[in-house]
Amino acid sequence: MAPDAPKWVPLTCHGHSRPVTHIHFSSIVDDDAYYLVSACKDNNPMLRNGVNGDWIGTFLGHKGAVWQARLSSDATLAATGSADFSAHVWDTFTGEALHTLPHAHIVRAVAFPNQPRPQILATGGMEKKLRIFDLSQSSGATSSPGLSPTNSTEAAKPTPPSFEIGPGVHEGTIKSIVWATDLNILITAADDKKVRWWDLRTRSPIGEYVVEGTVGTCELNLDLPALSSGAATLDNGDLQNGTTPHNTSIGTPGVGTLSVAAGKSVYFFDGASPATLLKQVKTPYEIASVAVHSGQRRFVTGGAGDTYMRVWDYDTEQELEMGKGHHGPIWSVAFSPDGKLYATGSEDGTIKLWNNAGGSYGLWKDR
Repeated sequence: MAPDAPKWVPLTCHGHSRPVTHIHFSSIVDDDAYYLVSACKDNNPMLRNGVNGDWIGTFLGHKGAVWQARLSSDATLAATGSADFSAHVWDTFTGEALHTLPHAHIVRAVAFPNQPRPQILATGGMEKKLRIFDLSQSSGATSSPGLSPTNSTEAAKPTPPSFEIGPGVHEGTIKSIVWATDLNILITAADDKKVRWWDLRTRSPIGEYVVEGTVGTCELNLDLPALSSGAATLDNGDLQNGTTPHNTSIGTPGVGTLSVAAGKSVYFFDGASPATLLKQVKTPYEIASVAVHSGQRRFVTGGAGDTYMRVWDYDTEQELEMGKGHHGPIWSVAFSPDGKLYATGSEDGTIKLWNNAGGSYGLWKDR
């Protein structure tokens, strides 16, 4: 049986007044800092210090539920997709809306390429259209990279030009978009129960996989290091028996692992090879969200039909821990870029940070 709770009490981040629909970490920036952005049905995406969850600012301007929010790798930009038929691009230093991108229906997914202060953005949603916006073609305010609690509601700049990828291919709402480490490749997950890989050079699909159930999350979890304390890559049996330890990378090193939650299963795909399934893990639970730590060879799931966070062993597929504390389904889960914590966003309007370092880290101190 899995234990009732992890060893460390999670940190709870309050501030939202309705369900949290998505959370996303930046990469590590200066002095081991990183940031967390959250989307919520209260219309107000929030920016936080990723290490301790402290509130930094709220982006004001959406007039409908925000379904997804993402940070650029350097945390200088944020993108949000909303039920108000728009996506916004924000300057995280000033809180200003640099771009307002109108759509004909609800925007469920946004994605930046993995590069500093990116100049393109992908969007998708209930239009069933995958769009690419060229942000460089519209004048916008600039500022020094950084983060500030100051936010504003200044008018957005003229709409940047866009083009559609694969017209008519998606047969359901686009729930998630992921930019691969190869910037020519985009990945989409839609309500037609298909995960698709796209080549931007030809604007056509280069891979497809049908999942068993409604898609929850679809995220590219970049390679995370094995931690020096806590759950190590080697287990005692490996050391004592002299056997070869697991490779710390689950897929192709350096390109990450794509993790998809759908129905009662989680799927892991090689980030370097379109539609290459590494493993499907079937569970007894309805899974809403999943994230994987390749260094520890563990993954974390959030429940759609219950309120629990669960930690699993990637190789044995056994449940290792069950975390309680949320009071609603967990719609999003993500590992921090250093792998020392993971965050969960719930229907109950809160975000929780869970210690994954196995010892002191951030606000968690050894007793």
